[in-house]
Amino acid sequence: MPAPAPAAVPALQPRPVTPLPQPGGAHGGPPQAPPLPPPASAARPRRRHWMLLASFIVLVLLPVATAAWYLWTRAADQYVSSMAFSVRREDQRSGVDLLGGITAFATSTAASDVNILEDYIGSPDMVQAVMERVDLPAEMARHWPRDFIYAYDPDGTIEDLVDYWNRQVTVINDDKTGIMTVRVAAFSPEDAQLIAQTVFDASSATVNRLSDQAREDATRYAREELDKAEARVRELQDQMTAFRTRTQIVDPQAEFASRLEVVAALQGQLAEALVAQDLLLENGARPQDPRVVQGEMRIGAIENRIEAERNRISTADAPGGASYATMVAEFERLAADRTFAEEALVATRAAYDLALAEARRQTRYLAAHIAPNLPQQSLRPDRPLVLAIFAGFALLAWSILALVYYSVRDRG
Repeated sequence: MPAPAPAAVPALQPRPVTPLPQPGGAHGGPPQAPPLPPPASAARPRRRHWMLLASFIVLVLLPVATAAWYLWTRAADQYVSSMAFSVRREDQRSGVDLLGGITAFATSTAASDVNILEDYIGSPDMVQAVMERVDLPAEMARHWPRDFIYAYDPDGTIEDLVDYWNRQVTVINDDKTGIMTVRVAAFSPEDAQLIAQTVFDASSATVNRLSDQAREDATRYAREELDKAEARVRELQDQMTAFRTRTQIVDPQAEFASRLEVVAALQGQLAEALVAQDLLLENGARPQDPRVVQGEMRIGAIENRIEAERNRISTADAPGGASYATMVAEFERLAADRTFAEEALVATRAAYDLALAEARRQTRYLAAHIAPNLPQQSLRPDRPLVLAIFAGFALLAWSILALVYYSVRDRG
């Protein structure tokens, strides 16, 4: 079916058309390509590029080359002697405890002593202790001034020597296990081993000195009490000797007992004499009877002797001008004081022995499980590592300066 016819469109007025240029020449020749832009000129380095290259040479290449030259031609070889030790305690442990491994080992060390040793090894006291066995300045300045970076300046002060010592000695302290590792660097293997052994000996002497001081502090009070108890016993013994010298009696109690026995015997004799006298009178003997007279005389003599003995006991007729009662009382007091002092002496001596045993149990000593070795190969300076670190810092510094320069130039 045919499509419907479109609606009629009003006719437009024609515009003049400008003819397009035909490709080709003016006479209708072949078509030509549009003209190309002129080629860019070759890039030439500018002044800033030459300055950047010069700065790289001056700040990186020349310093790195100089450092390499110094490390491989001037720096002297150094040998490192290593050792490792710990502070042990004289604890009496059973075989099972000794098999406890690292735990038992760690509990037997004193971390505080290891920290003290760490400070002591880097102190002037350690330097002085080493100098007593090794001519440390001469050994450390052996390669001066050829190696003025790694060698010691012989004109330096003791402070300079201590600073250089801390550069040559490395201390690694493991707080968990209580193990201390010490590395000593020197310009010969023998000197490195000798210095390391000297460090160990000085450290051991320091630990022993601190241990003795701690033991003395722990037992000082017990020792003072023991000295007081011994002095008290000696004082009472002197008083007892003076008493016996004054009274001329070794044991007043025994002397007093013997006097009482004499009085008791006399009283027995008096009783017998009185009984005999009563029997004579009951049997009709007259008072003038010689037997009665003799009996009365005997009774009177016995009574007089009893009275004299009693007076001697109770009055000051005893040797030394004191009565037996006074002497016995004084002797008993001295004896009681001496007994108490002797018992106190026994107790204080036991306390002192206990404190001494405890102090000995806490005694610490230095135990080296790795002895100072004799190095065979030079380990310092680590030339490749030092050169790499130096080159890295030089390159980093140059890069930062270059970035700063370009940043300033772009803002300007």
